[in-house]
Amino acid sequence: MSDETVIKVKNLVKWFPVRMGFLSTIFTRRQLFVKAVDGIDFDIRKKEVFGLVGESGSGKTTTGRLILRLTDVTSGTIEFEGKDITSLSDQELKPLRKRMQIVFQDPYESLNPRMLVRDIVSEPLHVQGVAGGEDEKKLITRALEDVELAPAEEFLYRFPHELSGGQRQRVAVARAFVLSPDFIVADEPVSMLDVSIRAEILDLMINLVDKFGASFLYVTHDLALARHLCNRIGVMYLGKIMERGTAEKIVYEPLHPYTKALISAVPVPDPTTKRSEIVIKGEIPSPINPPSGCRFHTRCPIAEFPICKEKEPPLNENESGHFAACHLVGTTSWKKYITA
Repeated sequence: MSDETVIKVKNLVKWFPVRMGFLSTIFTRRQLFVKAVDGIDFDIRKKEVFGLVGESGSGKTTTGRLILRLTDVTSGTIEFEGKDITSLSDQELKPLRKRMQIVFQDPYESLNPRMLVRDIVSEPLHVQGVAGGEDEKKLITRALEDVELAPAEEFLYRFPHELSGGQRQRVAVARAFVLSPDFIVADEPVSMLDVSIRAEILDLMINLVDKFGASFLYVTHDLALARHLCNRIGVMYLGKIMERGTAEKIVYEPLHPYTKALISAVPVPDPTTKRSEIVIKGEIPSPINPPSGCRFHTRCPIAEFPICKEKEPPLNENESGHFAACHLVGTTSWKKYITA
């Protein structure tokens, strides 16, 4: 991993307007918004795998789509290799598209069932006008072999329905890497696959990071998987980053109560291991009307009032490279909870 920054996000915000019915628009003057991403900051370095972890609905996937400009930004800035790409037009973005790719979550939905594997993998080449003829065939063959679909000739003329789930996701990865990109967003790429082949796909992605020197934004709800794959992790909750640091620090020395609760939910293969069970009460609040102050205070087991309810905690650097958004870090109640 290099210190060179590839992606830098500053105060990134995405609010989706809520469509209301006719009567609601008459009686309610205030426009409502889903605050999917509400002011986050982080950076991703060259050859780094940066993980975004959190419950469903925390804003992880939206963040990935915003960085790739698949979704327009409400406010904030996104920099790619020092260049602000936040307001670039589609035409201005096109040269950057071949350097920024995505692997979607569901290999059954992300591949066109009417296209052959050859056509699926070659589509980015056609869009970018990169190659044709024999050169195109070499690039497709190499991409399939890179994802361990070999010999490539056995897969070129198959349709997606003729492949297993793991093979489909390998085709999706090959499509993303055929242009040799510098940055990849991987949106829970193994969550739809059998446990038996998840490790194979993850190891494959790690090998591709090493081979191409690419940077990854890895979106997942599985903290144990993020620990295995990522260099650094950001923990998201309701559109905010609650904690950010190295994978080792996040998993073994968590600072935020939410992170601690997520870690306690990770299964342990040893039945004799004694561990404290931490249950987060209630459900994640509505992103249309998020709680005031700390967004986690309605479910936090150690929340103190009025500070947690009234004042939003900044993402402070409590240790070198280890940030947490919690008013109570270092207090007696926090120490008892974190060390439990």
